[in-house]
Amino acid sequence: METAEIQLGVSAAQEVRQRKGRSAVTNGARLHVAKIGDAKWARRFRDILIEILSDIDSRDRGLSEAQRQLARRCATIAIACERMEGEAAAGNEINLVVYGMLTDRLGRCFQRLGLKRQCAVGTTFGDLMLADIEERRNEDSP
Repeated sequence: METAEIQLGVSAAQEVRQRKGRSAVTNGARLHVAKIGDAKWARRFRDILIEILSDIDSRDRGLSEAQRQLARRCATIAIACERMEGEAAAGNEINLVVYGMLTDRLGRCFQRLGLKRQCAVGTTFGDLMLADIEERRNEDSP
């Protein structure tokens, strides 16, 4: 019994040493190696990444490093698409070829992660549109 406790203590100490020798990204303390300049987009990246990771790991089976890396790529592509969508919504021209390629790559990356296109339970496109219209009416009313 004492041997098992000693071995457990050694492996806990080894874990502490290993964590100190690894990067903050590997340890989960930061999302990026370098400090990010635009905090709004960094927060959006984190939000998207968290949502993707929760979609993947909804069955509590743990994630491999490859799955986490693919999820980060998905979040990065999603941010690029959202920036382009913001430009288009503002009336600016965007490169639709690049936007289409990014969208297609995002879909393929989601497929590699095993995610499927499906609405949340009880949420249809029509429900979302009605909610958006109602929200706009509330914003316009005094």
